[in-house]
Amino acid sequence: MSNNLISRLQDELDGFERAGTYKKLKTIEGPIGDKVWLKGKGEVVLLSSNDYLGLANHPEVVSTARDALLSYGASTASVRFICGTQDIHQTLEADLARFHGTEAALSYSSCWAANTGLFAAITAPGDVILSDALNHASLIDGIRATGKGIIRDVYRHSDMAELEAKLKEHQDAPSRLIVTDGVFSMEGDIAPLDQIVALAKKYDALVVLDDSHGLGVMGKMGRGTAEHFGVMEEVDIFTGTLGKALGAGTGGFVAGPKAVTEMLVQKSRPHLFSNALPASVAAAGSKSLELLDRHPDMVTELQTKAAWFRKYLKELGLNPLEGDSAVVPVIVGETATAIRLAGELLEEGIFVTGFGFPVVPEGEARLRFQISAAHTEIELEETAKALQKCLKAG
Repeated sequence: MSNNLISRLQDELDGFERAGTYKKLKTIEGPIGDKVWLKGKGEVVLLSSNDYLGLANHPEVVSTARDALLSYGASTASVRFICGTQDIHQTLEADLARFHGTEAALSYSSCWAANTGLFAAITAPGDVILSDALNHASLIDGIRATGKGIIRDVYRHSDMAELEAKLKEHQDAPSRLIVTDGVFSMEGDIAPLDQIVALAKKYDALVVLDDSHGLGVMGKMGRGTAEHFGVMEEVDIFTGTLGKALGAGTGGFVAGPKAVTEMLVQKSRPHLFSNALPASVAAAGSKSLELLDRHPDMVTELQTKAAWFRKYLKELGLNPLEGDSAVVPVIVGETATAIRLAGELLEEGIFVTGFGFPVVPEGEARLRFQISAAHTEIELEETAKALQKCLKAG
C-alpha cells in the first residue's frame, strides 16, 4: 500500500469537509416508506427515495419475496450461463417483455449492469450512437465501453434540431442508435420521445430508452414515458430497473427484440460475469408488475400528488424545475448550499438529498424531492413549508 496515495486521498477528503461538500451516509433502521426511522434522528418524512409507488414494503411484494427465498434459497451462487438460471428468472423476463410489448427481456444484477453491458455487445465498427447530453452515468459509461470504430456523439439535451443534424450527418452509417433517458433523474423533465421516434423513423435509427424513473410513474398504466407519448411500439430497446417504482430491491433489465437479448446472453460482459438475481428479487419484480397491472390507480395517485407538490411550491414563491414526473428538483446554487439546506431540513424532520458538482453542473446544485404515492398531502405540505422556512433563514 502506498503511503503517499493514502495521504493524498485523506487530504482530498479533508478538502471536501472544509468546503462543506462531504457526503455522509445516513442509516435507516427499518423499511422504506413515506416515513423512515433514521439513526440518531428518529422518524422523518422520506423525500429521497425512488419508491414511487410505495411498493418497497408492500405486504404482497414482501411475502412473495419471502416465499421465493424459502423455495429457491438465498442465491444461485453462479452466473446465468453456467448454472445460475432458475425458472423464476424466466418468468420475470416473460413478465417484463409482456409489460413492454417486446419479443423478449433479459434480467441483470442492476440497471447499471444492463446499460454498461448493452452497447458493446450489439454494435459493430461504423455504427453510430447518439446520446442525450444529460443521460444517466450508466448510459454514458456503457457507450464509452464500445469498441474501436464505433462513432459516439452527444446532442444537446432534448435538442431535436441538433439530433436531426447528427442523424443526417451519419445517414450512411451501417446503423444508428438514439439513446435517451425517459425521465432525466436530476432535472425531472422527460425526453420528447414522440419527436425522437419520428426522427428515428425518418433516418432509419433505433431508439434505446432507459426508463428507470419513468416505469410505474408515467403513462396511464404506468408503462412509462413511451406510454405517456403513445409510442410504446416505436421504441426498439428498453432498459430499466426493478429497484425504483417496482420496489423489488435491485436488478435491471433489457427488453427488446429477441436477437438483442440473445446476443447479450452471448457477449454482454456484466451478464456473463455476474451472478443471477436472487430468486427473491425476481419474484418480487414479477409481483410488482402484477400489482401495477391490477392497480393503475396507484399511478394516477402518484401523478396527482407530484403535480400538487410542484404547484404548491410555486404558490409559496419557490421555483421547482418544470416537469411531469415524480422528480421535483429545486435549484439552490452552490453544492455547499444544497448540502447545508438538506441538513437543515433534516432537523425539521424532512429527509431529502442535496446534489451538487460533479453530479450536476457547478452553480446548479439542487435539492431533489422524490414523490411517492405513499406520501400524504399533509406530509408534502409540511415539506414545502419547511423548505420555504430554511430558504428564508439562509
